[in-house]
Amino acid sequence: LQISGYLNLLANTIDNFTHGLAVAASFLVSRKVGFLTTMAILLHEIPHEVGDFAILLRAGFDRWSAAKMQLSTALGGVLGACFAICAQSPKGAGETVAWILPFTSGGFLYIALVNVVPDLLEEKNPWNSLQQILLMCTGITVMVLLSLT
Repeated sequence: LQISGYLNLLANTIDNFTHGLAVAASFLVSRKVGFLTTMAILLHEIPHEVGDFAILLRAGFDRWSAAKMQLSTALGGVLGACFAICAQSPKGAGETVAWILPFTSGGFLYIALVNVVPDLLEEKNPWNSLQQILLMCTGITVMVLLSLT
């Protein structure tokens, strides 16, 4: 098995840990914020997990082993949620959320910008760049609209 498969599993576990942090901290704020965060992460995770599964297959895992390993990385999300709940201050959720949500949000923004912006800058076809920018703006608009409801 190639080392890239194991590195992908480690990265996926860390990613799921931060997702668990974000979901638990969001529910500590309110049910609405919790459900919005959960929905956003689910929409992100579905294609992400399919891609990770393909990476594991390419790295030499058989289908059953790749599925089991992907499922085991989901435990990172459970651990992240447990950590967020256990880190809750006796003074209330406000102090816990004060550091968890900015931490996870900053991480998500960093990863998105590090992965997306260089690809946009390398794109030779202006129409493809415009489409990608419009789709990003559409995603931001959908998030804003969902937060207003």
